[in-house]
Amino acid sequence: NWLSNNIDWSLSRERYWGTPLPVWECADCKHRECVGSVKELSEKAGRDLTELDLHRPYVDNVHWKCSKCSGKMARVLDLIDVWFDSGSMPYAQWHYPFENQDKFKTQFPADYICEAVDQTRGWFYSLHAISTLLNEDISFKNVICLGLILDGEGQKMSKSKGNIVNPWDVLNAHGADAFRWYLYTATPPGQERRFSSDLVGEVIRSFTLTLWNVYSFFVTYANLDKPAALTVTAGTNDLDRWLLSELNVLVREVTKAYENYDATNATRPVEAFVEKLSTWYVRRSRRRFWKNESGADKQAAYSTLHTALVTVAKLIAPAMPFLAEELYQNLVRSVDASAPESVHLAEWPAVVDEFVDESLNREMDLIMRLVSLGHAARQKANRKVRQPLAEAAFSVGNPAERKALANNIDVIADELNVKQVRLLDAATEAVSHIVKPLPKQLGQKYGNKFPAIQKAVLAMNAEEVARALLSGNAVAVKADGEMYNILPEEVEVRAQAREGFAVAEDGPYVAALVTELTPELVQEGLAREFVRRVQDLRKTADLDVADRIELFVEASAGLKAAIVTHKEYITAETLATKLSFGAPPARTSLVEDEFDGEKLKAGLKKV
Repeated sequence: NWLSNNIDWSLSRERYWGTPLPVWECADCKHRECVGSVKELSEKAGRDLTELDLHRPYVDNVHWKCSKCSGKMARVLDLIDVWFDSGSMPYAQWHYPFENQDKFKTQFPADYICEAVDQTRGWFYSLHAISTLLNEDISFKNVICLGLILDGEGQKMSKSKGNIVNPWDVLNAHGADAFRWYLYTATPPGQERRFSSDLVGEVIRSFTLTLWNVYSFFVTYANLDKPAALTVTAGTNDLDRWLLSELNVLVREVTKAYENYDATNATRPVEAFVEKLSTWYVRRSRRRFWKNESGADKQAAYSTLHTALVTVAKLIAPAMPFLAEELYQNLVRSVDASAPESVHLAEWPAVVDEFVDESLNREMDLIMRLVSLGHAARQKANRKVRQPLAEAAFSVGNPAERKALANNIDVIADELNVKQVRLLDAATEAVSHIVKPLPKQLGQKYGNKFPAIQKAVLAMNAEEVARALLSGNAVAVKADGEMYNILPEEVEVRAQAREGFAVAEDGPYVAALVTELTPELVQEGLAREFVRRVQDLRKTADLDVADRIELFVEASAGLKAAIVTHKEYITAETLATKLSFGAPPARTSLVEDEFDGEKLKAGLKKV
């Protein structure tokens, strides 16, 4: 409440350089006059001062007779506080009110200003103070107030510490796009933020390269297939429907954030979307792009991915202008000369409400969450993703989530590389829990009542207590005749997987993998490991994604048996037209490796 708590502002400053205080004082009677224009000054001085430099020492040579006593009027020597100059900017830039009144009215008050937090009592205040005096109105509608920028360790930069980060070094190393994106996404503008070359470089590793890899994936296959008009419609493929729904929700969120001058919430959601685009949509859709036939489903995949990439390019354009332009020129202008010349001249994306399906978004978020838990359980069991497992079982929160799981059993099985997916009969089928009341939290809160509360909690059904706490709910506990609501952060809940399971939990959600490996599962795992090495060999041989090959294999007994059993899968995955056992011939690309106790020597040549 700077204006309501205002005190007198001492405008004068005893300096030489700056804006002279336009006050003249009589040397005899001390009468003062404030001059409001060059025209008024000329009239008082009795001569044309249009060309006068209105700074010291020139303006100090202007005098006239006092209207009260005929004494000599001379300008007081003080200058005006520079913050008054800054606050006068909206008027001074147009020489208002002497000219440009129409321009001033169209541009005042400003829609947006931006400065550091120390300007709260400086420029931000002086702008409003002066506009209130002159117009009884605000001077600006929106402000972004920037916090301090610290070094990479969170310390204030200073020459004495030698920790100043040269912005030009960062720009030269990583470019303007990554520099800008980091500042937008690191923290909300008003908070302090760490800054270093490594932190800016992480933008490229975690976001820019992810987006570029998705773009490269699209271009690679589009150049092979030359898809027709890339126009999306409300399709039937769940992945396409989901991505278009997420995309339009993203457009809505980013647009709202920009309209609210919220740079952080205009950029962070794009990062989250690109991560889903890469790790879920593209990965789940790869086979749609790989397949030879060019049907409606493949066309829909191209159209959906193209629409997502072009829309993302437009959404990042204000914050990442150079990458956005590169994507737009390659995805749009290269195939449509009639399109706007630049992404910065294109229409901002509009939300297509018919594509938004919040229920589908929630369902897919749940599936991705369960898959992530499944992978976490697999890591605990030290089982590689390429090693098939017999079963994954889940516990979820409500009937709607159980239905969503049932609708996506094949997706979950494929993602987790398991043969069967089911619901746990109860979370306790795969995991047991131990609850431990925390002395620090409960002791500080309840003092000498803690021992009784602890005893009461430990006497309760541990699984029921754990289930409530993991769901984020308080637990009602009766101790010594009194009721207490114990919060989740006041009790430690430990999970213990039952024998034969590997388990991961997240609140009410439980993922349990059966860890036992049968000979058949081990053999299939070997086949998948073999495929991975052939795919790496294809890359080493610099083959195009559509090139067909002939495979030559020498392998130890266990691996050879696995290759024979899964030959059809292997040839389909590696685009091999023929697979032969024996020493690879001369002039073939070779790989030799040992894994899981097996030996391999394989060669390939392009057909």
